[in-house]
Amino acid sequence: MIGIIGAMEEEVAALKEEMQVQETKEIAGMTFVKGVLCGKEAVVVRSGIGKVNAALCAQILASVFGVHALINTGIAGSLDARIDIGDIVISTDALYHDMDATTFGDPAGQVPRMDVFSFPADPGLVELAREANEEANPDIRTFVGRVVSGDQFISDADVKSRIKRLFDPLCTEMEGAGIAHAAYLNHISCVIIRAISDKADNSATEDYPAFEKKAIVHNVRLVRALLPKIQEESL
Repeated sequence: MIGIIGAMEEEVAALKEEMQVQETKEIAGMTFVKGVLCGKEAVVVRSGIGKVNAALCAQILASVFGVHALINTGIAGSLDARIDIGDIVISTDALYHDMDATTFGDPAGQVPRMDVFSFPADPGLVELAREANEEANPDIRTFVGRVVSGDQFISDADVKSRIKRLFDPLCTEMEGAGIAHAAYLNHISCVIIRAISDKADNSATEDYPAFEKKAIVHNVRLVRALLPKIQEESL
């Protein structure tokens, strides 16, 4: 069973339209739609915004639906000059840029008493997602690297500079690390996929609405191409 967590209602709706729906459950204010999508057993859900919503959603997928893999799609702000609006970022790992226990000697981003600094994506899923995007969206570029998350929409240059200096990420958003964290604790394969909507600067307000529709199309195409490639026994 594959769990697909979408950030945007339109994105989730597009996937549900293509599903052979078997069951719908309302849990914790989220609608989980279970069925067959692109030949794979899957559960599609919109988590809501922020780290807590995202982690809670991932835990429900693990505990209630027994998923063996999590795919999280959505939008992010670029933190790398090479990555332009419209490109896709696929995670190697994820962490919280707003976690700060440095007073106690931990590095910025470290969750105290966790045995890892960042939460890794499944290398097999990462490679499959990269291949899928190159096939499904040949008109855009694919980047693979770190994703950082926080309960902030980043548009301030100083904040952006600090995040880049501390964590060397490709992009920033608000859910991925929560999902990767839950996946790590539950020993579930995970990958975060982000379409770049802005440059995490003061152009964000202008760029975001204009790109959202394109991002939905790109993410849905990618998921369609990715699912048939996933073999449960390889994860």
